[in-house]
Amino acid sequence: MDTIRKLPASDGAEWLLGGFALLRRAPLALGTLGALWGLLASLVMTVGLAVPALATILQLLVALAGPVLFAGLLWAVREVAHGRPAMPAHLLQGVREGRVAQLLTTLLPQLAAGLVLGVLLLVLVGSEQLQALARVSNELNAMAQSGQQPSPEQVEALVATLPAGRILLWLLLGVVAAIAVAMTVFVSVPRILFEHRDGLPSMRDSLRACLHNLPAMAVFLLLAMVAIFAIYFGVLLVTLVLQLVAGPVLAMWIAQLLLMAVLMPLLAGATYTAWTRLFGEPVAGASAPLQAGHLEA
Repeated sequence: MDTIRKLPASDGAEWLLGGFALLRRAPLALGTLGALWGLLASLVMTVGLAVPALATILQLLVALAGPVLFAGLLWAVREVAHGRPAMPAHLLQGVREGRVAQLLTTLLPQLAAGLVLGVLLLVLVGSEQLQALARVSNELNAMAQSGQQPSPEQVEALVATLPAGRILLWLLLGVVAAIAVAMTVFVSVPRILFEHRDGLPSMRDSLRACLHNLPAMAVFLLLAMVAIFAIYFGVLLVTLVLQLVAGPVLAMWIAQLLLMAVLMPLLAGATYTAWTRLFGEPVAGASAPLQAGHLEA
């Protein structure tokens, strides 16, 4: 039976620090893999804008490729952790390992959460209020595009007709659903890729591990949001400089690649670190197990 380690709350910070440490070991190699992922997304968006009929299909393909590409980043991160080089070919390691079907199952929680939130939106808000919300949004957008600054009285009059309490409740439920999805898939991909487990049991184990270590998970999520905001702010500053040199279109394109080059390897490294500390890495040459209490899964 697998053992899920019981870790202190401070270990959540170690997961994120582990991601930063792995990225510092090979910033160019890992950054290239993240940038390649961003380049793929940018090309899909460009083709979708040029050929609107293909936009939905291409976006679906990119969404399906997400778990496979993230698994490739995880593989590259593990190579770096073991002193080996990360290579672009690692992005398709999930395909070579024959784990594509299992990796795609990690999209199921997102789909389920989307369906549930969609139903809750209709139940809590209703179709008529959703149409009213769309009208308010269109009016505010029209004011912004015309250069008109809506007064507080205008905004209050527009929003007064909306069921603010029920909308806020739905947003809160959306946050809860997002956290539940994050915990379900958090360390499921390493177990699918490195331990060759099936998708559903891996997601169950991931959820149980996160629930058994809620304080550490809360610390990690909080610090991860701070880090993501800091990275986004840094990229935004770079974008402002690039706009003066290369123009807004090229600057935004470079900014997206830069964001993916930093953010995705960081998240992959944090996930890898969390997996090794929660379950232990079952391969030769892994680091010594963390001395901590154990809880049977």
